[in-house]
Amino acid sequence: MALADLITPDVVKVDLSSRSKPDVIRELLQVLEDAGKVGNADLAYDAVMEREGKGSTGLENGIAVPHAKTDVVDSLTLALGTAPAGIDFESFDGKPARIFFLMLAPPDQPGPHVAALAETARLTSSPAFVNALVSAANADDVVRLFAE
Repeated sequence: MALADLITPDVVKVDLSSRSKPDVIRELLQVLEDAGKVGNADLAYDAVMEREGKGSTGLENGIAVPHAKTDVVDSLTLALGTAPAGIDFESFDGKPARIFFLMLAPPDQPGPHVAALAETARLTSSPAFVNALVSAANADDVVRLFAE
């Protein structure tokens, strides 16, 4: 399944209000809960924070991919958020993250999870694509960028 299939306006939050790693994760989980994609945001939060405890999912170039395997979803589920000003996510390069891909996958379905992580890495290796995402005015603009 391609990222474009998972990224719909109801799971995109442009200009997150959060200013810390735990708050970003909670805000994106709330997006998923509001969209009916996750049954128990608290259990999902615990799973993501447990994963974060093993090593930050803040990558480089303003990208963070907090993720976890959890039974609160039936299939790979994703929320995407942007924060143009950046948020400290303990990224590998020490820079604030501006784009957040929160991924949840059932423990018994590793394939789609790994493929989505790889596709995220590939797409976000383009500075032009990253800048376009950060500059997107609304969720529909973000969805269009992935459809192109």
